[in-house]
Amino acid sequence: MERLAGRVILLWGWQRRLAAVFAGAVAALGLAPVDFPAAGFIAFPMLVWLLDGAVGTGGRASQFLSAFATGWWFGFGYFLAGLWWIGAAFIGPQGAAEWALPLAVLGVPAVLALFHGLAALAARLLWSGGAGRIAALAFGFGAAEWLRAMLSPGLAWNVVGFVAMPVPLFMQAAQLVGVFGVTSLAVYVFSAPALLAAGRGARLGLGLAVLLSAAFFGYGYLNLATAPQPERFAPIRIVQAGARDGDFEQVFAAYRTLTAAPGPDGASPRLILWPELAIPAVLADRPDILAALGETLGEGEVLLAGAMRDEEGEAGARRLYDSVVVVESSGAIADAADMVHFPPSTIFLKRPAGIEAEVPQPFSGGNGGDLLSLPEEMTAIPLIGSEAVVPGIAAVTEGRADLIVNPADFSRFTGTPGPGQYLRHAQLRAVEAGLPLLLATPDGISAAVDARGRIIDAFSAGRGVLDVSLPLERSYFFERENFVMGDIKQRGLTFVIFFGMLTLLLNIRGRSN
Repeated sequence: MERLAGRVILLWGWQRRLAAVFAGAVAALGLAPVDFPAAGFIAFPMLVWLLDGAVGTGGRASQFLSAFATGWWFGFGYFLAGLWWIGAAFIGPQGAAEWALPLAVLGVPAVLALFHGLAALAARLLWSGGAGRIAALAFGFGAAEWLRAMLSPGLAWNVVGFVAMPVPLFMQAAQLVGVFGVTSLAVYVFSAPALLAAGRGARLGLGLAVLLSAAFFGYGYLNLATAPQPERFAPIRIVQAGARDGDFEQVFAAYRTLTAAPGPDGASPRLILWPELAIPAVLADRPDILAALGETLGEGEVLLAGAMRDEEGEAGARRLYDSVVVVESSGAIADAADMVHFPPSTIFLKRPAGIEAEVPQPFSGGNGGDLLSLPEEMTAIPLIGSEAVVPGIAAVTEGRADLIVNPADFSRFTGTPGPGQYLRHAQLRAVEAGLPLLLATPDGISAAVDARGRIIDAFSAGRGVLDVSLPLERSYFFERENFVMGDIKQRGLTFVIFFGMLTLLLNIRGRSN
């Protein structure tokens, strides 16, 4: 191990940059669809050793610039390997512009990598020769990922903590410390093997890694093992009509046919969910569509359909919203909610494939915070489009809710890792909020997820329906009313700061020895 560490530390020039890119790409193997978190035990020790060798040639400023560059190259490899699929939005007849393909595939990773550069820089400012530097790296990544999400919530795609959360057992800790806290914990544990290359602080650092891992897995096991048997269920149907190819009348007819199809054992669903902008029109202005929906829905059934909503803004300007609309069996609109967050990293999703002619202007952001009223006194938190990327978005909504509904559209990315990665984000939002979640897309992946992030059932690419009896229990190991430590983002930041304090304590201990 010492020999390997020495070779990595002494790398220089293009070899150092290539090693950093390689380490970042290896770390991305922990993301969907590969889901190989053990890759972190290769990637992060390499990063530690690369930062050990980030000495520069012109004083401390050069040293810190070298550390930033090392982190940037690591981040570039991580995001390039994890987000190359965004280029699919620029290819084909629905592509925005094929000439922009290199800019998207290389430019987005280059921008997001700046935050990993900042993570490495923050760690290098607190660097030491022992276990303190492992804690410093954990603090740096937790703080940088928190900053990434705070600057723009949609920038939080594939936060490093996701490398450690491929299955629900590993996701449960996010309910306590959020994705940023899990990020710091994961980076510390992944980086700990680097201590095997040097005796100083190895026993303490590795012991703490084992302790943190035990707490991480222990909480996950307890939260899953102590789950009570749910007492309330809601029969729901998610409708997936396939890609948006064809005109609206054909697609609309497919949605109606699938919606009206008999359910299992002849049972009728209470809730029916259609994807984002399944109806690419202002529904309130289309009484013909509302009448058709009323004819399609059975008695007592309620449809949650992705559609558009408009209102008059300042100086008579029209404001257009990407919305989810609740339609009753009478054909009346009962409620609606609007999309709030339009992530810059997926900005092209503002105008989903195949409906550009129907959208005369960019969508406006809604106010957010509203719950959808559903039958039998149920309420739902609406997440529209790619809003499930936003950390803690459902966990801080005021008022008691029974479930989360997420009509989305990733049909441009069918066959790429994109839909699978988004499903992972949706699972984590369910865990954070302790609520079941319904995800509906036009062409996969549609899914029903329980309150602990476990997939009840899912539907991949193609046309069909997903009929599920959704358990409506809330999942909290600690009751929310008695667990008052601020919202989940604040708890996550508190845990990140813990690693900053741990760094200082370990550095002081190292100097005293």
